[in-house]
Amino acid sequence: MKKNNTRKNKNTANRPRPQKTSFSEKTTEKTLRLNKYLANAGICSRREADELIKNGLITVNGKTITELGTKVTKKDTVKYKNKIIGFEKNVYILLNKPKGVLTTVSDDRGRKTVIDIIGNKIPERIYPVGRLDKDSTGILLLTNDGNLTKKLTHPKYNKKKIYHVFLDKNLKKSDAEKLAKGIELEDGFMKFDAVAYPDPENKKDVGVEIHSGRNRIIRRMFAALGYEVLKLDRVYFAGLTKKNLKRGKWRFLTEKEISMLKRGNSE
Repeated sequence: MKKNNTRKNKNTANRPRPQKTSFSEKTTEKTLRLNKYLANAGICSRREADELIKNGLITVNGKTITELGTKVTKKDTVKYKNKIIGFEKNVYILLNKPKGVLTTVSDDRGRKTVIDIIGNKIPERIYPVGRLDKDSTGILLLTNDGNLTKKLTHPKYNKKKIYHVFLDKNLKKSDAEKLAKGIELEDGFMKFDAVAYPDPENKKDVGVEIHSGRNRIIRRMFAALGYEVLKLDRVYFAGLTKKNLKRGKWRFLTEKEISMLKRGNSE
């Protein structure tokens, strides 16, 4: 048995190994799986990219690709719907959003957006992850990583968010308890995961922990009990904080922070 296994291993060793598909002429140049390439470009998630490839909707250098595992480089011409998809590296930016700025890529009315704050300091096309309304402030993640964006925004993976809320009047203890237990809104039942007073002497300032990503949910919940939110500042999102990041400023995420988000090691 030992001799047969040895002979088999020798025979196998002499056989030429199959080469992975690559459209690069220089084998030393960095290659990337086509599905990851599409996800990095912000087109879709990797899983969705696999479907596009299998359905023959992606071309590389004019050739329709249906084989999963195909690799490309920045020299290759990748097209989807007859539009060239650029080769981009993944970029992760944390912004401390100021008031009066829109959480969008562009605005047809010429209003300032979060992308305007970043300006032309990076060549990659990035998109906000989730949203903060125009009058809200605080931390906002921007990236071109489609897979991570889906993981952080999909209802299945709701991530923990903490807000500092400034109200028009003192929040009654009984109302704080109602918000923690839950109230009925026009779009269904909702509750805060935690409600606290950062300063026991000032009950107009409230700390709120929540996982839901519903539109304007914090303002709507307080309004349902007769309170107006004067200021809303997000101080925590999926393990990220605004520590040492001044209002209106931004920075790149550290490798440690990126790994934390990708592994899902945050509430």
